[in-house]
Amino acid sequence: MIRVALALAAGLSAAGAAGADPLLLEGHGGPVMDVTVAPDGQVATASFDNSVGLWNGTEPRWLEGHDAAVNAVAFLPGGGLASAADDFDVILWRDGAPSARLEGHAGKVMALAPEGERVASASWDGSARLWSAADGTLLQEFDGHDGPVNDVAFLDARTLLTASADGTVRVWDAATGTEARQIVTGGFGVNRMALAPDGAWLAYGTVDGTARVLDTATGDEIADLSAGRRPILALTVSPDGSHLAIGDGEGHILVARTGDWSVLHDFRATDRGPIWSLDFAPDGARLYAAGLDAAVHVWPLADLDAQDAMSTADAAFLTDPATVPNGERQFKRKCSVCHTLTGDGARRAGPTLAGLFGRPAGAIADYPYSDALADSDVTWTAETVSALFEIGPAHYVPGTKMPMQRIAGAEDRADLIDYLRRETAPKE
Repeated sequence: MIRVALALAAGLSAAGAAGADPLLLEGHGGPVMDVTVAPDGQVATASFDNSVGLWNGTEPRWLEGHDAAVNAVAFLPGGGLASAADDFDVILWRDGAPSARLEGHAGKVMALAPEGERVASASWDGSARLWSAADGTLLQEFDGHDGPVNDVAFLDARTLLTASADGTVRVWDAATGTEARQIVTGGFGVNRMALAPDGAWLAYGTVDGTARVLDTATGDEIADLSAGRRPILALTVSPDGSHLAIGDGEGHILVARTGDWSVLHDFRATDRGPIWSLDFAPDGARLYAAGLDAAVHVWPLADLDAQDAMSTADAAFLTDPATVPNGERQFKRKCSVCHTLTGDGARRAGPTLAGLFGRPAGAIADYPYSDALADSDVTWTAETVSALFEIGPAHYVPGTKMPMQRIAGAEDRADLIDYLRRETAPKE
């Protein structure tokens, strides 16, 4: 894996100063689902556009291999990277290329936790798995949750924690896969966890907005940082353990000092939408934040409350439906997050729709279609587009990687097709 710590540090030095403009990591074609920073300053991002970004300052190197939205990315202590996605797989990367594809989960893989020569994965199939980070060999499975597993973390080399929509955080013996105890029980679904560097405390966040800190040895509550906003979607601890950052579904970032659990910042970080992911720079002076914006925002921690919120003004899928005709509304709500109408695909999860009608499915040369769509005999016409949305892509072309979007109303489908005819036709 290319290491660019010095270049990255130089590129971010201005952003670390109080009052400086925030730095943007721009280039993804969809919302950024995860951002992580390595101890040497290397940054990696995971996006709805199916891509992993590896950043040299503000310049991305794109790692392509997933067939659906990428949810999580993690640097591996021995070098390289791991990523996890909606395609149910984990990919190990070395020198910018896939070295192993880890298959076996039966649901979206939502989180990763590296430790030494191992990496753990959490999936909506209700399980966690432990893999060799060297060659992808499956080492252990952790089954027992009654719902999707949203997060995973190592308490120490021998102990794994899993957080689930069933309202529990469970403690497992990493070697045997047996459950030792439940440190959180009987509440709302747990979305995220963050551990003190020494493992002394665990912070967790739930779908109802609860954000609490527990003593990992006793399970006793240390602090309650709930702010009445739901759900909690991001938690991260600064490398030295001095600060905890919390991101929620209403777009706020709360930063607390862990010494006394006082709130240092409570910042409205988006104009609309959630905070999906947060991470600190190695020195703890900057905070990386990802949400519905396709860019990652890097804010100086000391000046956080003075920063402008992320703007989602250009996100077509958030357009007020009352302001546009029905066909355009259907496109913006159902299609625009994955497709453009121009010849430029703009790094979206799906191919451009320019010249759609009369084009065979799978015909854009530089787009990585699923085999199912590329090998189909579908040609896009008003009739085939209507059928696609009437029964849903997974039923119309089984095996496609298109999201399961349906438009049940015949009039809505007709209006969408009329809009697509106008907007995708070759321009004079």
